[in-house]
Amino acid sequence: MSLAGKVVIVTGGSRGIGEAIVRHLAGEGAHVHATYNASSERAEKIQAELQGQGGHVQFHRLDVRDSSMCVQLVETVVGSSGKVDGLINNAGITRDALLLRMSEQDWDEVLTTNLRSVFAMTKAVLRPMLTQRSGRIINISSVVGITGNAGQANYAAAKAGVIAFTKSIARELASRNILVNCIAPGYIETDMTGKLSPQQQQALLGSIPLGRAGVGADIAAVVAFLLSDAASYITGQTIAVDGGMVMLP
Repeated sequence: MSLAGKVVIVTGGSRGIGEAIVRHLAGEGAHVHATYNASSERAEKIQAELQGQGGHVQFHRLDVRDSSMCVQLVETVVGSSGKVDGLINNAGITRDALLLRMSEQDWDEVLTTNLRSVFAMTKAVLRPMLTQRSGRIINISSVVGITGNAGQANYAAAKAGVIAFTKSIARELASRNILVNCIAPGYIETDMTGKLSPQQQQALLGSIPLGRAGVGADIAAVVAFLLSDAASYITGQTIAVDGGMVMLP
């Protein structure tokens, strides 16, 4: 499943699942263009570390809420590399609250960052991928986009939208050999899940048949598979990487 020479964009690549994806793809020989928004120091540190190990990694500042910046990023990548083979839409935020206490700003920020950005980045990579007649788009959703979750109506709605968007675009682009799939992580140990209370963490662990939380590398390995030639007959799918938390039919 060599990814040597593949040019891949990863949004939200400076921490959590995104960082794990960047590290894994760089280790597989991909040329990774990762994005960050506020974590410039962290992004620079990761870039220097991976480049020092011989990896091809370049970080770019990107506000995924800004469609024009998304277009500019893709133009920069294609201008320097001549192509873009893969896009990983990973950037996301949470603004958790029970619906009665959820503000319109909390709703709008999560939907814009977690869903509209997927539309903007996907649309931005379409022209080069259509010209190439090839490409892989992988959207990072969540199991709560399948099951829902109290206190996360905004996040769950956005992640459910990502799943539906994935299926729709996969149908549109299949004839051009552009494959679009979705990964729905379960309870993955990240900075984001680290904010949960011990009681919440124990409750989540109790719902996982494998009895443990996942790590970023679990998601990164599936991303690498979906980018590889081994996944050339897979499109429009949602793969739950969750230790059995959600048993999809």
